[in-house]
Amino acid sequence: MAANYHIAQLNIAQMRAPLDDPLLADFVANLDPINALGEATPGFVWRLKDEADNATALRPFDDMTIVNMTVWESIDALFNYAYYSDHARMFRRRAEWFEKASEAVMVLWWIPSGHIPTMDEAKARLTYLRENGPTPYAFTFKQRFTPDDMLAYETANKKGESG
Repeated sequence: MAANYHIAQLNIAQMRAPLDDPLLADFVANLDPINALGEATPGFVWRLKDEADNATALRPFDDMTIVNMTVWESIDALFNYAYYSDHARMFRRRAEWFEKASEAVMVLWWIPSGHIPTMDEAKARLTYLRENGPTPYAFTFKQRFTPDDMLAYETANKKGESG
């Protein structure tokens, strides 16, 4: 069953200064290498990009919040990239560049293989996680669910495409 599904993730971050501010210079300088590392990581499927080959110009939440959305073959592939590659070095520095979050800023959800998630879909999953906590519909690394869990949950809750 899992082979028919991929894991999608959205994470957002509220910048402590505008993207062109010297405070964020090191973050910006590392975008291309970290994105290239992600794309070269086994299990990577897709990532949201703008004209600059990253997603920093896309601001679907507000002017100071940047987004990252990717799709992976498995949770383990994403987890290993996020916490055991050079990405982890940048992740550990997030407090230098981004405000401390008071609510969930990352969400995971299962999608059919081949599906590319939309920003509206991602925002709905993050909102659902914030309002309901982790469920098979929207969850985190700390409380994971399988595609089978998601299918059973959607059936029980009549959650289809509309969320």
